[in-house]
Amino acid sequence: MSDGASVRKHTEVAVGILIRDADDALLLSTRPEGKPYAGYWEFPGGKIEAGETVEVALRRELEEELGITIASAEVWKVTEHNYPHALVRLHWCKVTAWSGTFEMREGQAMRWQQIPLDVAPVLPGALPVLDWLAQERGLPAATPPTAG
Repeated sequence: MSDGASVRKHTEVAVGILIRDADDALLLSTRPEGKPYAGYWEFPGGKIEAGETVEVALRRELEEELGITIASAEVWKVTEHNYPHALVRLHWCKVTAWSGTFEMREGQAMRWQQIPLDVAPVLPGALPVLDWLAQERGLPAATPPTAG
């Protein structure tokens, strides 16, 4: 670029929208201490490593973070969000089947949520997805409560 601006490379991220069968509740967890946006609520997932597919990365991340094994994951939507610390491309996967017992292996909190959410603050990159999920369910936009 002629103005000297640097081009940021995307960080590819696999994200799991875990949907509980009994009541269609969504699983959100907090970002661990030491990471950007620590304490913000997010859908679980993480970076896609070299050579991994979205499903392989999501399976690995959910085993590492939550102690569960997912049955399968297909990409539902792809979004991008430009955070101050990273430009991320988020590969959103709906997950409706898993095995194992949830263990918060990174010291994070987790909550099953209905739309509208009652947790805040929510990671900004998740906001469009919450609105799409609300639309699918015939609900108004899912704008979460504001922090503090």
